[in-house]
Amino acid sequence: MLALGTIINREISQISRFLALLLDEQEALKTATPEALPKIHDEKFILVDQLNELEIERSKLTPGSPASSARERMDLWMAEHPQEIQIAAQWQHLIQLCQEAKQQNILNARLVHLHLERTNQALSILSRDTNESVLYGSNGQAAQYMGRRIVDLA
Repeated sequence: MLALGTIINREISQISRFLALLLDEQEALKTATPEALPKIHDEKFILVDQLNELEIERSKLTPGSPASSARERMDLWMAEHPQEIQIAAQWQHLIQLCQEAKQQNILNARLVHLHLERTNQALSILSRDTNESVLYGSNGQAAQYMGRRIVDLA
């Protein structure tokens, strides 16, 4: 079993990689390059598994019931080991990185939602019946398509 400080350092390393992937995901969403997303998703999935395993290892070394949160368990551990200043600093750094990852993930979800809205709007426009097609007349106003040519409206 690894020492607590080693586990937290590995978690910091993994969450940093996860955060970098979230930034790559954001860039792919901003630049509309969806072909990059499957690879990013696969890498994120692997990192989440690794982070879950590290959390299990850490929980074995911290006091408290299994139902307690990781923060509660670490608070208990730090109360029992006040001299472990370096581990406390590592833990705070890990929490900070997790908060950054959470915010980045929320932002990426918003970007995905925005892309979905725009795609749905485009599909809605493209799938209208021809009777509902809207064209613009010579006056610049929307005019229903009545089977006449645009030139006839001029």
